[in-house]
Amino acid sequence: MSPSILATLSGGFVLLIIGAEIFVRGASRLATLVGISPLVVGLTVVAFGTSSPEVAVSLQSTLAGAADLALGNVIGSNICNILLILGLSATVAPLVVADQLVRLDVPVMVVISFLLLGLTLDGALNRPDALLLLAGAAAYTTFLIVQSRREGIAAATPEELAGATDGSVSSWLLNLLLIGGGLALLVFGSRWLVGSAISVAQFLGVSELVIGLTVVAIGTSLPELATSVVAAFRGERDIAVGNVVGSNIFNILLVLGVAGVAGSSGVPVAPAALSFDLPVMIAVAVACLPIFFTGHRIERWEGLLFIGYYVAYTAYLILDSARHDALPIFSAVMGLFVLPLTVITLATLSLRAWREARRSPTL
Repeated sequence: MSPSILATLSGGFVLLIIGAEIFVRGASRLATLVGISPLVVGLTVVAFGTSSPEVAVSLQSTLAGAADLALGNVIGSNICNILLILGLSATVAPLVVADQLVRLDVPVMVVISFLLLGLTLDGALNRPDALLLLAGAAAYTTFLIVQSRREGIAAATPEELAGATDGSVSSWLLNLLLIGGGLALLVFGSRWLVGSAISVAQFLGVSELVIGLTVVAIGTSLPELATSVVAAFRGERDIAVGNVVGSNIFNILLVLGVAGVAGSSGVPVAPAALSFDLPVMIAVAVACLPIFFTGHRIERWEGLLFIGYYVAYTAYLILDSARHDALPIFSAVMGLFVLPLTVITLATLSLRAWREARRSPTL
């Protein structure tokens, strides 16, 4: 493999990370100047900002005729966000799950995951399907804004306003330049990344779907990784969880919506994605429900369990793409022992939490 391809791949990742950081900073400050509450900024602007690499890569992949890369990027990023990023964040410190995430955002993530599977059963995500997803993104964002106003969430603090500067014309121009510069870096980074990822797939003899599910998915999830791990270190553990859940919702509704509208024939869905990767994404989303509901915490051992499953998932993709002789044994061990034990563990935790809730006196 040519060193220039690896250099371009690495450069694409770097531009995506820097571009996302600049974009989020400018957009957050601009939203604060407009008077949007910090909560809504976090659930919308920051969630979209950390998903902007996925938007750029999926859009560029669709326009370049590499639709498998676009779909694999979203599915792989959602799996990576929960199993790897939440897992790593929980090993730093047990994560607190906010009530709103349990009541609203996690169920929304599960429902739209099933919706995506239903829309793609015909082998493609066509434009009407993509428009439905975009409408869902608009409805979800509007609901968050309306809900925050209804609950009377306070406006930005003086310290946050100071971070957004003084509201002068120069401040507006500076934030607009940050947004424009961040978007420009995202565009260039996505072009480098998509082109080099296709070259890597051709060199290794694996499908663009597998490259999208692994290398590209991890690379475009780096903003979520940085945000969640730093939040966990700082003790802002609800932010660590909210960032991941919000990004997963935007990945499905916005990223695939944009890619489906941009493609002349939508986004074709490979049989492998329908039979394995999409069900895995749904299973991972559903697995969050009992873990999130049991005490509203993600303990360290649960984080390690998530990481272990991500390693197993990646290993399966590698063994399957290489048609390795160890694949049947690996699949049998996972199917007959690991997965059933996990289901039993989650069911036991859920039952214990339900019994404790019934025993506790109501206020």
